[in-house]
Amino acid sequence: MENVIILGTGIAGCTAAIYTARANLSPLLISGPEDGGQLTLTTDVENFPGFPEGVQGPALVEMCKKQAEKFGARFKVDIANSFRKITGGFELELISGEKIQAKTAIISTGASARWLGIPSEEKYKGRGVTTCAVCDGALFKGKEVVVIGGGDSAMEEATFLTKFASKVTIIHRKDTFRASKIMQEKVLHNPTISVMWDSEVVEILGDGKRVTGVKLHHVKTSKIMEFKTDGVFLAIGHVPNTSIFKGVVDMNEQGYLKTDRFMKTNIPGVFAAGDVQDIRYRQAITAAGTGCQAAMEVEKYLAEQGE
Repeated sequence: MENVIILGTGIAGCTAAIYTARANLSPLLISGPEDGGQLTLTTDVENFPGFPEGVQGPALVEMCKKQAEKFGARFKVDIANSFRKITGGFELELISGEKIQAKTAIISTGASARWLGIPSEEKYKGRGVTTCAVCDGALFKGKEVVVIGGGDSAMEEATFLTKFASKVTIIHRKDTFRASKIMQEKVLHNPTISVMWDSEVVEILGDGKRVTGVKLHHVKTSKIMEFKTDGVFLAIGHVPNTSIFKGVVDMNEQGYLKTDRFMKTNIPGVFAAGDVQDIRYRQAITAAGTGCQAAMEVEKYLAEQGE
């Protein structure tokens, strides 16, 4: 039986691996379907401490993996498709058919941003199409950008982007926002922000290297038009990767795992870190912090169990 299994190899999981490995717990990490997490979809990361010139998202994750391996962490490329409690721990079944038992677990499976699901979006991910204004907003200083969405997240992204962009246009497929009134007021009274109602993006336009615009469909008139922009920020929500834990680990209505301030879930010995339990910040640095916390709590838990 393993001492600890870490599900997810993003920044939260890798940080947890570094700490548990240094505690001689020999952690086993399961990659999941998105090896490396959302940072692998990001180009320049300019707000992670210690990198004054910035760092590429995939490079940051790779360095964290190597650091964890240096202390004895093990990585396994596979996907867990079931999770159940057993006496003395829990059991994972992987899609390969392998079953693994462990005394403790750190769930760091993350939350995946909702995407439009169009081919051109995939082509320009990290080259003008992004899901995080805090992460990438500074890259669009003095440029014109669009934000897609109509909820609080879209309002927050648009407002934040006015710190950098010369013009922010919110594109929303309905004629009213679903965001809270106070958030709507901030947006509608900001001279840098404009709104294109009843419109949906059907194609991302570009020159092969960067985004140059979007093709819009007006849902009421069916008119198609092109709109020039330098960046596309998606703010249509996130989906926590928690489906295999339903009915076992407590979660909120949106599917995010519930934890206390010690990263503990409702199951003794099972902890959560990173975006899978973070409904507010969703930053690399906060994910790393909770990964550290979860790892230290695992070490404490095992010591209390006499392990």
